[in-house]
Amino acid sequence: MWKRKAKVTDQTADGQGPAPEKKYKKKVGIKKKSKVPGVMITQYVEELPEGKSHPDFTRKPIALTIQEGKLAIFKAIVTGDPEPTVTWARNNGEVTDKEKYQSKFDPNSHEHTLEMPNVSSDQADTYKCYAKNEFGKAIVTVMLNVIEVGFKKKKAQQQVEPEVVSGMKPVLRKSKVKPKDQQERKDGELDPKFWEILLSADKKDYERICQEYGVTNFRWMLKKLNEMKKEREEEQAQFVKTIENLKPIKVNASGCASFELEMELLEASSRIFIYKDGEMVPFSLEVEDEVKHELKQVGKKYTFTIRDLLPDDAGLYQMDVEGVTVFSTDFKIPSVDFLVKIQEVKAMEREDAVFECVLSNPFSKINWFGKNAALEAGEKFDIEVSEDKLVHRLVVKDCMMVDKGIYAAVAGIKSCNAFLVVEADKDPALHGKKKARKTTKAGGSGLDLEKIAKEQQDKLQKDRAERIEAVKAAKEATVADGSGSGSAAPEPKSDADSGSGSGGGGDLTKKAADDGAADEKVSLTQGLSDAYAIRGKPVEMALTLSSDKPEGTWYKDGEKLSSEAGKELKKDGAIHKLMIQSAKDDHSGQYAFETAGIKTEASLTVGDVPEFDPDDLHKFSKPVIVKVGQNGSFKMPFEPQENLEIKWFKDGVELNDGGGVKIQRELNHSRLLMKDCIRSDAGEIKIKLKNPFGEIEATSRLIVLDKPGPPEGPVEVVESTSTVIELQWKPPKDDGGSAVTNYIIERQQVGQPMWKKLGDVTADRLTFRDRNVIHGKNYIYRIYAENPEGIGEPLVTESTMAGTLVFPGPPCAPKVESAFKNCINLKWEPPLQDNGTQILGYQLEKRKKDTQQWIALNPVNEPIEGLKYAVKDVSEGSEYEFRVAAINVSGAGDPSPPSQVVAARNPKMRPQFHSPEDFMVIRAGNSLRIKMTYEAEPQPDITWLKDEEPISPWINILNVEGSSTLVIPSSQRSDSGIYTIIAKNSSGSANFDIEVRVTDEPKQPGPVALEQLVHGKVIITWEPSPDQEVDDRLHYMVAEHESNTRIWRTIADRLFCNTFTANVHSGREYHFRVYAKNDMGPSDPSNSPTWGVNSNKVAATTNAPVSVSLERPPSIMVPLKVHTPPKGYQCFMTCAVRGFPTPYVFWYLNDICINDNKNYYITNAHGICSMYILRVSATDGGVYKVVAINNFGTAECSTKVSVKD
Repeated sequence: MWKRKAKVTDQTADGQGPAPEKKYKKKVGIKKKSKVPGVMITQYVEELPEGKSHPDFTRKPIALTIQEGKLAIFKAIVTGDPEPTVTWARNNGEVTDKEKYQSKFDPNSHEHTLEMPNVSSDQADTYKCYAKNEFGKAIVTVMLNVIEVGFKKKKAQQQVEPEVVSGMKPVLRKSKVKPKDQQERKDGELDPKFWEILLSADKKDYERICQEYGVTNFRWMLKKLNEMKKEREEEQAQFVKTIENLKPIKVNASGCASFELEMELLEASSRIFIYKDGEMVPFSLEVEDEVKHELKQVGKKYTFTIRDLLPDDAGLYQMDVEGVTVFSTDFKIPSVDFLVKIQEVKAMEREDAVFECVLSNPFSKINWFGKNAALEAGEKFDIEVSEDKLVHRLVVKDCMMVDKGIYAAVAGIKSCNAFLVVEADKDPALHGKKKARKTTKAGGSGLDLEKIAKEQQDKLQKDRAERIEAVKAAKEATVADGSGSGSAAPEPKSDADSGSGSGGGGDLTKKAADDGAADEKVSLTQGLSDAYAIRGKPVEMALTLSSDKPEGTWYKDGEKLSSEAGKELKKDGAIHKLMIQSAKDDHSGQYAFETAGIKTEASLTVGDVPEFDPDDLHKFSKPVIVKVGQNGSFKMPFEPQENLEIKWFKDGVELNDGGGVKIQRELNHSRLLMKDCIRSDAGEIKIKLKNPFGEIEATSRLIVLDKPGPPEGPVEVVESTSTVIELQWKPPKDDGGSAVTNYIIERQQVGQPMWKKLGDVTADRLTFRDRNVIHGKNYIYRIYAENPEGIGEPLVTESTMAGTLVFPGPPCAPKVESAFKNCINLKWEPPLQDNGTQILGYQLEKRKKDTQQWIALNPVNEPIEGLKYAVKDVSEGSEYEFRVAAINVSGAGDPSPPSQVVAARNPKMRPQFHSPEDFMVIRAGNSLRIKMTYEAEPQPDITWLKDEEPISPWINILNVEGSSTLVIPSSQRSDSGIYTIIAKNSSGSANFDIEVRVTDEPKQPGPVALEQLVHGKVIITWEPSPDQEVDDRLHYMVAEHESNTRIWRTIADRLFCNTFTANVHSGREYHFRVYAKNDMGPSDPSNSPTWGVNSNKVAATTNAPVSVSLERPPSIMVPLKVHTPPKGYQCFMTCAVRGFPTPYVFWYLNDICINDNKNYYITNAHGICSMYILRVSATDGGVYKVVAINNFGTAECSTKVSVKD
């Protein structure tokens, strides 16, 4: 294979790279791939000289998101021979300013760094790092995001708006959690952290969080939280597609704290920020040990990690996407340390190991880790905490070799760890056997932890008491100091308070002092107000002064006014008026009045009240009729006017644009659209036009046609006899907008599922007589109203009986058939009188002896159909009476006399065992459980024997009522034997024997030897299996493989000896395998030497001529091949078969024989088997198989045919 090399020219733009270097004769641009993602390499020569290399990055710079004013550093390590020259550049700007950009090189670590001290927002950009030598160059780009977070005094004073740096929008956080220097909270207001934590918390943590913040009104909290969640989800939907699997922050075994979530962004370029208590946290996007904060992304999973934990790391951490908070988690670091740390534990195999420690402060639960995995209490581990919560223990149960390693205890940010060393049990007696579980425990600190914890608890209580006393003393001192506080000095009076003025509804009023000539000062009591006049109507403008002496002058648009025809200037004491008899358009303007240094102004506007065209008004007044689900539309034209306010109303309630209502307001008309109308949308529709001169209204009506509502109930039963039921109802309240045409009546008999239509009546009839009823039966009726739009919802009646109630007579007293501790069987006879009605069943009642309350065992609507019943709701040993009542369609009749008193207890009986197994096989090392169930009254005494002797005391016996179980946790071969269970009570005894065989998979037999003493016979002998002496059920199986059949077949089984004679034929090669078998199955085989054509055989003693046999089983010489013919084409398949006598050949398609199928032409000529398909179809695809059979065996081959379209 060869690779195509792309030859391009240098694509670096001017100013982005270093100065041009020496050019070579043959300089090309071959793109190379770096092992580091994101690195672009261009090689200048086609072939590199030996020992030389182009530049490459072994460590590329990491993208940074950092707060303004911090130190930003990009680091890179490059390789190449000769050593490359490294330069830095940025997309929008230069990096030549030494105060802002400092390029350095460390010869020890070979790191090239670009440092930006006191980074600012204008340095946010895309940066490039170039590495060049004479054989090529390498380029890598990296982003620097600089974000302003928090309150900036300097910018607040200058009121400078935030700039958009490098095309990036400033991030405006929507979270209510602010930095500490900006937190301003009113008294009684909840901490915003409370809501942020709840928004990301599980429901099971709500109660704990509310208790922590003192919230007791949970209903209010849940209501407000749901509102905030809905609002937050709408904000997140702008940037986030999905967010799930939120895991709060916690400390892991490595001493780091981390939280994680799965999030899918709508745009991969969306920016992610991390905040702690409202202040942004700088972090790295790649794994580096020297970085404290790291955000790692793997697919949709984001993990934020904090290293080198300190107490200052506690706080509320929030993840934002473009200013929208997606996750909040509260990191709390408790004040706790280890007084006694866990110590190294050495434990024997299958022994328990104990790690224990003592804390400085009570802690309800610490985290335990084993080999960097969190541990939980369960079958393998026990986690214990003392009552004072100071002593914590981890118990590793049943230690195995795989359990050894480092174990750690983590409390807050403090941790300690120790090794668990597991030593193998080297007891030679247990070699090769499963070791028994030990009951001892290894480990522990070796100290009196309870004593240390008691001393620490006393110390904590003493410190707590001292703090309480100090607080009390401080409160008393505060009260004493506050008793002698003085009063504040009165505030000085402002000069502005001495003046007077009024705001009687006019515009801004100017006031000036008189020149001093007059003693009295004139002021404006009420100024002019803006006025609107209807064209052709009179209008008046007036003002009031504080004195009636001064005269004044009127102005309009700066021109002086005087009285004239239709316009009068009038003074009535201190009131000055301008009166216009008939307002015209030229009267509109700005009017002013001046006197004695006082001036007041107001505007006058002349116009008309809005009007509708009579034709449009007539057209609008016609009702709009629509069907349910259709849209209703109203349109009203009008003359264009300024300051026109348009409102729509339905039944006097104003309509607003939104939901199913769409309001369109244009210059010369307005349109109302009501989408997907329902019946409740019907009503009066009104449009109101209003301007400063007045208002006008126009009304119409919306009629929504629908099916009628249900008829009004309740239904009155006019007549109810044994042959007829007559019903009466009222018309529906809602006829659906059109008149009801008729009513439809349906009926259902109680207890049956089917509804039957009885008929319909016209709308003017509100009664119906049902003549087809059965006396005593209960019926339910449904009445529907119908109009041209369809059939509405029904009115359903209550159950109505035909005729009066007739109850059956009482049955005979119940008789007790049998009684047990949990069941009493009863029977009874039917009543002598059924009163002409059918008995549907019976109701049975019970009563405890010496009580008066009868308790029904079944409801009336669930009658007992037979004459027998097993009462299982009884208490063992209690005595009961029973009575029964017959039930017909009318209900339950009178009860029978009570039965005899009967006790709920089992009859005495000798023990009997239930279907036991008399033989069990158990693998050695597994648990042995023999469970025997029995019946006996009274409870028998249970005894277990093994081989007619008492069982060992370490064998567990579990006896419960009705069963007894023998348990051996880890069985051994010595546990084999006959186990006998003996159950004995006052009624007799019973026993049962169970043969138990504890065994294991047998070991394979020893070497196999072959010997031939007689022609055609081979004697197979083998060494016995090592298990033969300990397992009396062990036997052997012999399998044979000969060259003709080439398969292994069993020739002997259940051999309890170590020899077997097999038949052999001349000219064939034989192999033999010997297996040891027991109840667990066969062992691995022991193989014999090859018994061949010319090895270890005895010459035949016969003098008869040697005959040669040509008989052989079938074999496939040439198998079938895979075919993929197109649809409609031909297909031809062949294979070669041999065998003697000539085998029969069968063809199969998907395991179905097709020899007789006329769609396939099949031939067999001298072992060449062929099949021909003239025209292939889709049904011809599948697995084809050829099977050849004769008297000596079978051979087959198969192939797959795929038909292409």
